[in-house]
Amino acid sequence: MNQAAHKLLLAIMALLPFTATAEGPSAQALAFTCAGCHGTDGSSVGPSSPSIAGMDPEVFVDAMKAYQADRRNSTIMNRIAKGYSEEQIQGMSRFFARQPLQRRPQQNDPVLAEQGKALHQEYCNKCHSEGGREPDSGILAGQWMPYLEFSLDDYIEGRRPYPRKMKRKVEAVLKEHGEAARTALIHYYGSQQ
Repeated sequence: MNQAAHKLLLAIMALLPFTATAEGPSAQALAFTCAGCHGTDGSSVGPSSPSIAGMDPEVFVDAMKAYQADRRNSTIMNRIAKGYSEEQIQGMSRFFARQPLQRRPQQNDPVLAEQGKALHQEYCNKCHSEGGREPDSGILAGQWMPYLEFSLDDYIEGRRPYPRKMKRKVEAVLKEHGEAARTALIHYYGSQQ
């Protein structure tokens, strides 16, 4: 190799690491940092963390912005979310939206799940269609039951603001059917595979 070509090759190699870091990590690389809690590619394997695979990008972005602004209750997501730029959050939202959700079997009471199905049809189906599978308003079907319980508690106890009409619907189902409605709905969503 002649000396000029050798110098050119060295110059190119010296610039490669700089070029890669100047652009920053890819959305997929950023998403891998979520795997410890939300599972590889966003399908959670732990009962207190939601699955975020298949999530509507707007729902993901809204959640991350709420965490950044301390408007959404969490254990650590408020701190984690503040470490990402808007561009990075947008990229991760698109990455997770493309991932297929892997639902995990959970122990649930079939009788309660049937009761929950009827309650879902009456109170929740308009926003959470397809048995809670519709990603536009957040996927409920197949989410971990403990996570669903914690989230519902956050809404009811005022630690998380209700989206649109949800407060009215939650208050109505609890007024008409009592606390048993919460349990039944959670068993229904947890039973979905």
